Amino acid sequence: MGARCSEFSICRFQSHLKASVLESSDLENGGKGEKNTRPSFTKFSLEQLKAVTNGFSSDNIVSEHGAKAPKVVYKGKLDNGRWVAVKRFNKFAWPDSRQFLEEAEAVGSLRSERLANLIGCCHEGDERLFVAEFMPHEMLAKHLFHSLEYCSSKGRALYHDLNAYRILFDNDGKPRLSCFGLMKNRRDGKSYSTNLAFKPPEYLRTGRVTPESVVYSFGTLLLDLMSGKHIPPSHALDLIRGKNFLMLMDSALEGHFSNDDGTELVWLASRCLQYEARERPNPKSLVVSLMSVQKEAEVPSYVLMGIPQGTASKQPLSLTPSGEACMRVDLTAIHEILEKIGYKDDEGIANELSFQMWTRQMQETLNSKKHGDTAFQAKDFTTAIDCYTQFIDRGTLVSPTVYARRCLSYLMNNNQQQALGDAMQAQVVSPQRPTALYLQAACLFSLGMETNAQETLKDGTNLEAKTTKT
Repeated sequence: MGARCSEFSICRFQSHLKASVLESSDLENGGKGEKNTRPSFTKFSLEQLKAVTNGFSSDNIVSEHGAKAPKVVYKGKLDNGRWVAVKRFNKFAWPDSRQFLEEAEAVGSLRSERLANLIGCCHEGDERLFVAEFMPHEMLAKHLFHSLEYCSSKGRALYHDLNAYRILFDNDGKPRLSCFGLMKNRRDGKSYSTNLAFKPPEYLRTGRVTPESVVYSFGTLLLDLMSGKHIPPSHALDLIRGKNFLMLMDSALEGHFSNDDGTELVWLASRCLQYEARERPNPKSLVVSLMSVQKEAEVPSYVLMGIPQGTASKQPLSLTPSGEACMRVDLTAIHEILEKIGYKDDEGIANELSFQMWTRQMQETLNSKKHGDTAFQAKDFTTAIDCYTQFIDRGTLVSPTVYARRCLSYLMNNNQQQALGDAMQAQVVSPQRPTALYLQAACLFSLGMETNAQETLKDGTNLEAKTTKT
């Protein structure tokens, strides 16, 4: 599998874990203003889909999950030349045609460049078929298990079944999430699954997906990436408890990372796979932990996939002053911007404090922020870190401005990992503001992660444009 596999997998999936798997805004709102560039949702006839798949020929099969699988995926070509993936279920998977159509139309309304989007469906008689954008470079599972050298809440947007078969690669070799992972198959009113050993315990009990369920599924994906095999979580945890975790590691990875890094990855996977959902890590802390394992700058997707560089197109961004400063990692300019703007979310702090000012704890909290702001303005970034940390650790109030300013203070002290963690926390507290995304981009540029930084910068630019319009 090689060092490139481990580096690419961790780096790319932490980025898409953050933006595509665990959060709802990108999927629910269409993502990155591209809704009009994707094909609209269409209801196909069975004859149409027979024609585009050459009569559902076995030569057109691109994916199936075992001989008794309830679904098979075929590739096909529409009359307009667009390649599609056609997923055909057996008649028992969706007995209720109304539920099938509701599910298809709901997922079909989503549009994102991080998804292989659902563009249509077909339901005639017992036939149930989904039609999605076709990803020519296939699944992570294929690259991971069969060609290792190329391996690299608003309910609906929670990813239903994250695994190596759900991560596809487009023309530029960039990973995308299959829209089929947003589907909730129904059989006799319950969710239907054929691979129960890899499902979150609470999903098996209730049939419902939660953010913690997605973290569990990510843990199984980490195991796949480390081992090159699809190991049941229960078996993996037995090995880990018995301190035999090295048996999990793919021998091809030997010598490409330290034992400490290997131990860290196994530990992270085991935390994700805890039986009790509340014992699993927070998605944001998980991303920050994965960052610490990333030792080198990211290798572009098209390099790992062996795709000619010319196929990866880049659109120049029209950047605001904040975006420009973060792209250049101009810390002085970022400081000037943060010193002036702050977050509107902080306006509520003064009101809350005025009501509870008489308590000593609240007064101390207020003083910590005040002293931190004074140090920040004076460019005494070490003191600013100390004061802001006192404010955060008391846990009485939450301020996105404090996280943003401590982020820059960490950058000024060459602590990029801590800075990135604060930028992510600022986004959690105030997701509607672009400042946190810009700061994340600056941190990623500092860490040498050019592609992730550019994507995050683009997210911040689009969000700021959307905020300005409203």
